Amino acid sequence: MSQEFDLVVLGGGTGGYVAAIRASQLGMKVAIVEKEKLGGTCLHKGCIPSKAFLRSAEVFATLKESDKYGVLAGEVGYDFGKVQERKKSIIEQLHKGVQFLMKKGSITIFEGFGRVMGPSIFSPQAGAVRIEKENGDQEMIVPRFLLLATGSRPRTLPGLTIDGTQVVTSDEALEWEELPKSVVIVGGGVIGIEWASMLNDFGVDVTVVEYADRILPTEDEEVSKEMARLLKKRKVQIVTGAKVLAESVEKGDGLVKIQAETANGVQTFEAVKILVSVGRQANVENLGLEATEIKVEKGAIVVNEHFQTAESHIYAIGDVIGGLQLAHVASHEGILAVEHMAGLQPHPLDYTQVPKCTYSRPQVANVGWTEKEAREQGFEVKVGKFSFKSLGKALIEGENDGFVKLVVDVKTNDLLGVHMIGPHVTDMISEAGLARVLDATPWEIGQTIHPHPTLSEAIMEAALAVDGKAIHN
Repeated sequence: MSQEFDLVVLGGGTGGYVAAIRASQLGMKVAIVEKEKLGGTCLHKGCIPSKAFLRSAEVFATLKESDKYGVLAGEVGYDFGKVQERKKSIIEQLHKGVQFLMKKGSITIFEGFGRVMGPSIFSPQAGAVRIEKENGDQEMIVPRFLLLATGSRPRTLPGLTIDGTQVVTSDEALEWEELPKSVVIVGGGVIGIEWASMLNDFGVDVTVVEYADRILPTEDEEVSKEMARLLKKRKVQIVTGAKVLAESVEKGDGLVKIQAETANGVQTFEAVKILVSVGRQANVENLGLEATEIKVEKGAIVVNEHFQTAESHIYAIGDVIGGLQLAHVASHEGILAVEHMAGLQPHPLDYTQVPKCTYSRPQVANVGWTEKEAREQGFEVKVGKFSFKSLGKALIEGENDGFVKLVVDVKTNDLLGVHMIGPHVTDMISEAGLARVLDATPWEIGQTIHPHPTLSEAIMEAALAVDGKAIHN
């Protein structure tokens, strides 16, 4: 006889397991079906391992310049094997933590591939889950609610084959035993720029080839321009407005070549590896959705503001629904979805209040609209900016490139967007996120006493600068 649950979560990634925990807190009997490891892409193939690499690269870059701090470290090198060991140790520790949380919440874990079933003898409505295990065995479980949280995988360009050796995605790059001497990165978005920064810090010759007219194309234009300037200063080659010709890939003599159409004609790029970083695609295939009323548009599951699909008892969250494919977004969506199942009537998620981060060197973070987006929305805007070059703590840290920028509505003084590029801004953006949630004005931010010396003073000064009142500008 099949087991019954209040909620079955298909996918044990960041969104899925957080949703399961919240459901357990609300008294539901919960199960997760996961074909790989709890923690999903974020823990095993994304956020955590890539940031571990970035931290090692940052430490190496700092040590190479330690003499400017009065620290004589001598010749500095790195052992990439130990970099990998540290990454794996962090993942293992966090993985154990997630497993502990599952036990604490009495959440049942089924290992295997979950497939959604249509109406059957097991359930009069679609939503029963058939679990296909590695050994060929199958098991059926029946939920009252089903949550699809199957995540995403790296996307590639049509015709550009990922061979896992010379042409790779971040999945394969995270398992490199040693770093190549040179890499061409196809795609200058968040993931591409994080890899460009990290590889450059480790001494790899890096070229970024981006289709848009600027790197980090979803960021405020001034932030994109500053990042490009700083990466070029570090000898990263950046080519924008470039249409990669997928069929042009040639391999030989330990190198791989690829061509792209640019403003200067067709250019050829050559390196030891090509890293394809052109976004991610939702995992909607082979889930059995065709046996349900669930709709898929543009490769993603369609949901309403409460994350319900066309089958009202089946919800979907995270990368599989498209939109902002971020771990913290998936987690929040999961909590809201579960609370809606429980009849708590949570407020729909306002995606303009979601902080977004790039963990390169320097870091980038934003929340809300860019200046251009705000104007396109019909707002008359005013802007406040403050450079880290004028900040004592930034000079102490030895990282004073970048700035904080506030975009504000002239008529209402509402905070429309905050954009940062500089040291530790991925930690600082939460203040701006709170300001957006509380509808704080620049005056209120400016009146909030920020301790000195701290990097957060840049937010206060940028807020004061909106009305020309910055002290240190």
